Amino acid sequence: MTANANDSLGQLIEQWIKPEIRNMTAYHVADAEGMIKLDAMENPYDWDEAIVESWIETLRSVHLNRYPDPGADQVKQQLRDVMRIPESQAIVLGNGSDELIQLLALAVSAPGKTLLTVEPGFAMYRQIAQVTELSFQSVALTADFELDMPELLAQIEQQQPALVFLAQPNNPTGNLFGEENLRQVIEAAPGLVVIDEAYTPFTDADYLPLLEEYNNVLVMRTLSKAGLAGLRLGLLVGNPRWIAELEKIRLPYNIGVLTQASAEFALKHYEVLRQQTALIRDERANLYKDLSAIAELKVWQSEANFILFRTQPGQARAVFDGLREKHILIRCLDGAHPLLKDCLRVTVGSAAENEAFLKELKAVL
Repeated sequence: MTANANDSLGQLIEQWIKPEIRNMTAYHVADAEGMIKLDAMENPYDWDEAIVESWIETLRSVHLNRYPDPGADQVKQQLRDVMRIPESQAIVLGNGSDELIQLLALAVSAPGKTLLTVEPGFAMYRQIAQVTELSFQSVALTADFELDMPELLAQIEQQQPALVFLAQPNNPTGNLFGEENLRQVIEAAPGLVVIDEAYTPFTDADYLPLLEEYNNVLVMRTLSKAGLAGLRLGLLVGNPRWIAELEKIRLPYNIGVLTQASAEFALKHYEVLRQQTALIRDERANLYKDLSAIAELKVWQSEANFILFRTQPGQARAVFDGLREKHILIRCLDGAHPLLKDCLRVTVGSAAENEAFLKELKAVL
């Protein structure tokens, strides 16, 4: 491309792409080839060979020349049974939780409308707010990653947000904020409060009962963390009248035939995923104990499948790079938010993966 053509293309992009998008950075996913991958909160366990063969046999009957069930009704019913979702509540499915966040943002987006959340938190809340032209407002957590309730309630009163997102457990901190605090937020919020339960397989906390008490609450979940990250299947649960509005803007056939067939199969074998998540919870306890025994680190307890820890000042990047050189990939959060200074996050892996991580971590500290 000539210099003049390149300049012309730049002018076209500047003319037609919204400045909010031009100023953004695409979501970065690190190259994990050849790594022990402990950076993305994935279940480390595969299915055994017999289940894999049974799954492949199931896929043989899928008709790729036909559109999928537009509502994925069989998947919804199985999710209802597995997660004990009340019949009084409706379900909408998304291509991962990200699509559901986008649906919610699009549904309420209008000049002057605000999406409010707490930070450090899930990065997609901010990114989707920017894309959908919602004003984004965040409230910093306390130094120990708890809700700053006076400030949060003050911002709700001031901003009158259309959407409030609270992840339980929170990513990347791994903690719960407490039901009483959630109730205060719900009762103060003029718009929708979305409780993001992406990590619900790893905690005993369950906020589905709040749907029966409040008419401005939705609960969002995903199958990704339980062991089906490759399917990209999220669900949003709430009053049928809210879900009906979201269905109007959900793109048709957003859940493909292979995803539906695989989800139906996996949900029939959900006990296998329950056993795997129980193993992860056990490994989380072991990993927390071992990390806490390292004097150079500050470690936070977690209700999710990852653990946040802080190195000595200025050491986080060197530790991250040292582990990567040893083919172990975790997440460096230093620089992502002031409260995450010197912090790293490690996904709970298998016993062997955790052992390898701990060995190399001690070597680079």
